[in-house]
Amino acid sequence: MNDSEAELIKRAQAHDSIAFCLLAECYTRRIYLLALHYCHNTQDAEDLSQEVWLKAYQALGTFRSDSSFYTWLRRITINTFLNYQRSSISRRPFETTSETGESESPLTSEEPIYNKVLFESVMTALAELTPSQRLIFLLRHYEGMSYDEIATAMKCSSGTAKKSVWRALGKLRTKLDVRSDSAEESIAHLATELR
Repeated sequence: MNDSEAELIKRAQAHDSIAFCLLAECYTRRIYLLALHYCHNTQDAEDLSQEVWLKAYQALGTFRSDSSFYTWLRRITINTFLNYQRSSISRRPFETTSETGESESPLTSEEPIYNKVLFESVMTALAELTPSQRLIFLLRHYEGMSYDEIATAMKCSSGTAKKSVWRALGKLRTKLDVRSDSAEESIAHLATELR
């Protein structure tokens, strides 16, 4: 944590809402993209992101700098996602359209059509995973967490986390028709392209 972030945290804990907004600016896009890759719906991703920030704001007084701010924020994010998963509300089919009806993608129009097709294939494949598999896969390959960190975050064993990633990879390998020995690396590369 750098000095400016530590100062913003301190000011935000003293109920300085401007400091909290500046702090949130550092991670807003990352949290939103993680939510979008998890729920595959722009409106739900916005709602989940807002819920994460509301919870973070309410719990900011509990942040003790034992870990990085982002690690603490990611814990809130995971819990928010798990609560979303458990709720029977907002179970919409896979959809990544904007309000104008156009496909929404973090890729720009200057990039080759191949990248856009690849992005949509990965998003569709991720949508077919169970919510738990999708979250564990994203934590592993999007967030770069170790199996032990995932196990702690998800309250499961490291073996369960590893098994979930491998099951997810198997489903993604089939859906994306990836047959090489380096399938995990190929799919992990695709996941990092989603950032």
